[in-house]
Amino acid sequence: MESVVAIQKLTVAEFRELEFDDNDTSWYELIHGEIVKKSAPSPLHQRISRRIEFILELFVTQKKVGEVFHAPIDVFLDGYNSIQPAILFVPATNAAIITDDGIEGVPALVVEIVSPTSGYRDRVTKKLLYQQHGVQEYWLVDPLEELIEVYKLDNNLYTLLSAATIDEGKIESAVLPGLVVDVKTLFAV
Repeated sequence: MESVVAIQKLTVAEFRELEFDDNDTSWYELIHGEIVKKSAPSPLHQRISRRIEFILELFVTQKKVGEVFHAPIDVFLDGYNSIQPAILFVPATNAAIITDDGIEGVPALVVEIVSPTSGYRDRVTKKLLYQQHGVQEYWLVDPLEELIEVYKLDNNLYTLLSAATIDEGKIESAVLPGLVVDVKTLFAV
């Protein structure tokens, strides 16, 4: 007879009580009650993140429509999920989810930048997590492929709204109407 071993999942409250080594340069997320260790972002990741954040911040500030945040910042989606997206946008109409502890609720837009070790997590696990929690728009940025995909939540499922590579195109946002980003500017060396 086989025995089943139950693995106890951590709650966000338990996760927040953990102490990590101060010399560890990793970040930690809680996804479906399991701790996920993330390495510090590469310089390429940082360049792309900085450029996207700059474009979003400029647009959001000019339009006075909300706030843009970047990692590391805790986003508490529910009792078992505390994530740290690369970049996120919270509209002014939902500003109450911005607290001293982090973002306690669902951002309208989330950007994840794929690293060699995070591909499956960003493309599958986090995409489904964001979809289930109602993140209205999800940008998936792949530095190696020089590709950005923008997914829009439609009837509780993500559909591809916009996609572009460094060679061709611009992406658009449904959450931030009027925002158009030339992909070439994000991946330039």
